[in-house]
This record gives sequence, structure tokens and C-alpha cells, in this order.
Amino acid sequence: MASYHLTARIGAKGKAASHAAYISREGKYSGHERYEDLEATGHGNMPKWAEQEPGHFWNAADEHERVNGSAYREIEVALPRELTPDQRRELVEDFMRRELGDQHVYQWGIHNPKAALEKGEQPHAHIMYSERRLDGIERDPDQFFKRYNAKNPERGGAQKSSGGKARGELKDELLATRQRWAEIQNEHLARHGHDTRVDHRSLNDQGIDRAPEKHLGGAGVRALAQLDVAAILERRAAEGEHERAQHQVASIIDVSGDLSAAKADRANQQKARKAAALEHAKQQAKSQLASGAADFRARFMAERTTKQELERKAELARQEAERIAQERRQALQEQARQTRPEQKKGQDGPGFSR
Repeated sequence: MASYHLTARIGAKGKAASHAAYISREGKYSGHERYEDLEATGHGNMPKWAEQEPGHFWNAADEHERVNGSAYREIEVALPRELTPDQRRELVEDFMRRELGDQHVYQWGIHNPKAALEKGEQPHAHIMYSERRLDGIERDPDQFFKRYNAKNPERGGAQKSSGGKARGELKDELLATRQRWAEIQNEHLARHGHDTRVDHRSLNDQGIDRAPEKHLGGAGVRALAQLDVAAILERRAAEGEHERAQHQVASIIDVSGDLSAAKADRANQQKARKAAALEHAKQQAKSQLASGAADFRARFMAERTTKQELERKAELARQEAERIAQERRQALQEQARQTRPEQKKGQDGPGFSR
């Protein structure tokens, strides 16, 4: 089931070049197993002096933006697992075309690491862009990041899109961006024959009665015990079933009778579906735990059998060594008995004096 995620960030001066390298898995972010998850990357709308090397633009932003200014903005979005890598790239490029057009310098990368808990694909995209709006005026790096000159634009730097806007206006713009991302994502899911859809609204606004799950991250997952992991997966499965049931229940309920009866019917169906989903997830988790326990027992028995066989062979080797030593002692004793009579006879012969 596709999930919705969009996070917007502001990048401080001095961080742009490093983040661009992180997105494209270059420099210190290359040649390491941890960063071998790059699915696609690219850039666009670079000025002439950075067309061949986008890093030049972000280095200039780090150098020339004002001390407390932002060197870049970033949008991070989750991508549908249902889409292929090429389809995900098409989705990201379509979104950037609509959101940024030809007015902002940008760089992007699609990463697809393994999920910490479920071990499946976790595709997501990083889109970083400059707030500086392109207006067709050629500016060198020194001028591009200067303060905008409204009366004589050619004498100043490129204008920032957020300049002069109140906090409330910027918040409304972010909410609109979140909605547009959901809409374009659903367009692409439908285009490629998928019935699943995403929703940018909060769980509460969607009428879903549960708290958002806390993000654990890789370190948090590694700290969990096996039973804790199973419990989280069980809850996720149940909540997913419940949410799908909530989206479908409206088409199942017969509302031809009075409204109160329809509401009661809907409540009963939701309750039954939730209980069934919870029971199914519980049984699935139990089955996974049982399978894991069986595998552990099989490994334990195999290791114990191997250990017993090694101990048996060691005991046989000890017994064989003891047998050989015993035979050697007996041979030496027999040799000693055969030697003593000859020595006595020699002592009693001619020429012997006491």
C-alpha cells in the first residue's frame, strides 16, 4: 500500500555543496556499502558557469549567500513501491517540472534503501533547489547571490521566491505543495494501473482514529527485541487493513433505510473489519514467530549433534591412545622378564667371585 510522506527543509549557508554530494552519492558519499542505494540522479536550470558541474553552483551558494541566509531548500518525498524505477523517475521529473519549471536551479536524487523493519524497498527522492528565481539575466557567481535590486534587476542578484512573505503565507504554500504532491502521485498510480491512492491530509482529518507511528530509524530498529519487531509489524498490518476497510465501507453499506440505521450498520461493519484485521495480523505474527522458533530449534539440534559427534570421536581417540600405551607397557614388561634369567645365569658361572 502506497504511503504519503513529504518533508520540506531549509539548508543553511555552508551546507549546500555537501548535501548535493549526499543526494548524488558523490565524494565521501560514494564507494561505501551504506550509500549504494542510488536509483537515479540529475540536475537542471543551472547557469552557464555551472552547467557541466552542478557542484560549482552549490559551492558558490555556500560562499556568497549572506551569513544567516538559506543556501537551498529541499523537498523529500516517499515514492510508491508499486511503480518501477523508470516510473518513479518519471513521477519525480513531472513533479519538478510543475513545481519548479524553468525558474529555479535544482538537483535531485532517488534513493532506494532497504526498510529497517520490513526489509522491502523504501524508495524516496531528495529535491534540492535554490530560492533564487531565474529571470533571464546572466549573472556571474559573485552577483547571482547578491541582494535583489527591484529598480535595476541587472545590477543586483536573483530574487528569492520567499522574499517578503509572512510566515502564514509560507505555511499555506507548503500545504498547497503537499496537496499537489498527493494529486500528481495518484495520477501516476492510476496511469500505471494501480488502485491504491495516497492522501496528504492528517490521520485525524481523514477520520482515522489512531496516532501516527514514531519513526525509529535503523538504530532504533536494531535496539528492538524480536517480539517488539513482531508486535510493530502486527500493528502495521492491522492498521493497514483497517484503513483500507474504512475507504471501502462506504460502497458496501446499504443506506436505503433511515440514516440512523445506516450509521449503526457502518459502525458495526467497521468494528467487525477492524477485529478481523487485528486477528489476521495476530495470527500472521504468531506464524512468523513459530517459524522463527522452529528454525532456531533446528539449528540448535544440528549444532548439538555435531558437538556430540566431536565428543564421541575424541573419546574413541583417547581410548585408542590408552590401548596403545597399555600394549607398549606390556611389551616392555615381557621384555624385562625375558632378560632377568639370562643375567642371573651369567652371575653363577665360572670366574665369579663375591
